[in-house]
Order: sequence, then C-alpha cells, then structure tokens
Amino acid sequence: MIHVAPSLLSADFARLGEAVETVNRSEASYIHIDVMDGMFVPNITIGFPVIAAIGRLATKPLDVHMMVVDPGRYVEAVARAGAYLMNVHYEACTHLHRVISEIHAAGMKAGVTLNPATPVELLRDIVADVDLVLLMSVNPGFGGQKFITGTIDKVRRLKRLIEETGSRAVIQIDGGVNLETAPVLIEAGASVLVAGSYVFSAPDPVKAISDLSRLG
Repeated sequence: MIHVAPSLLSADFARLGEAVETVNRSEASYIHIDVMDGMFVPNITIGFPVIAAIGRLATKPLDVHMMVVDPGRYVEAVARAGAYLMNVHYEACTHLHRVISEIHAAGMKAGVTLNPATPVELLRDIVADVDLVLLMSVNPGFGGQKFITGTIDKVRRLKRLIEETGSRAVIQIDGGVNLETAPVLIEAGASVLVAGSYVFSAPDPVKAISDLSRLG
C-alpha cells in the first residue's frame, strides 16, 4: 500500500486551515509538517503552537519532520503538540539511539532522516529500532527543488539493509515526488511519499493525492 503525506511547507501559510481541510478530504495517510530552525537548514518555518493548531483541525495523523539542531530537546514538545510520528535527522543527533528511545517513550512513532549525501549504511545499528526511514531526495530546507536521481539506488540499498537486519521500518521519500518519480521510487522499495509542490500546485490537490496513492 502506498501512503501519501502532503507537505504543508508548500501550502499557502495564509490559508493553512484550508490546506489542512483539503488534506482531510483526501486519500492522504498523514499530514507532513516541516519544522526548520534556520540553523540546521537555512529556512525557518513553524513552531509548536502552529503544530497544535493544525492538529486540532486535522483528521490525519501528524508526521512531524524536525529539521533542527539537537532535536532531542523537543521530544516532549512535539508529543504535546499532537504528533503521531517524530522524524529526526541522523546528522543532527549526537546520541541517536537515546533520542529514538525518548520518542517511543513519549508515545510517538520514531523516524530517522538522511540527507542526500549521508549513506544508508550508517543506519545498520539503529534501523531495527525505528518505524520509518526518510530519505531526502532534495537538499532539505526549501520546497520545489529538483529530484536527485541517485535517490533511487539509495532506496534499493536501504531496502536491502532493512531486510538484512529484520527491521520493520518503512521507507519514506521527501523531495521532487510526482507522477514521474513516484513509480520508480515505489519499485525500488518506498511506500510513503511526501509531496508538497506536486499537491498544492495542482488544480485539484485531492485528485493529485489520489493519483499518487493509487500507484501501488
């Protein structure tokens, strides 16, 4: 089954409630929320009061992607804001196992994200402990970037690693996902697709989400 997680980063922030209601009406599995601090990535987005406000409107689980320095500081805040899943970057966590354990202890699913230049093999000793691995197929920080084609082989290598370690983690992709890139990513092993520009730039976002979700 293919799960679609529309990214609110590409929505009109002046009409954020309407964007959430649009996703509610769709076949999306999650709402993807990017939290950026202007340090780990050059952009700054939203904080916990806005996440909580989104959560009060959303009928879909919140997939919160923390693009911040030392995300372990915010586990309790993310949980209080209503997140279903908290996703942290490998590159931002000095003590990744501890952070993953704290996310689970707070009652959330735990994900780990890799930037484009970070090899999947670095996850061998943690992948069995996480629920999801997110591979960035663009450099994090901004929406609308061009898809990095090397991600396709990276998905295949991650899929093998998951099988070798007996992990139950699913593979999520974020960046440049559309009807051209999604089929090859799914064939390689991805099952959760983050889509921002493709969804919110479409004439009919609900149909765009449906078209992606029915590829699998």
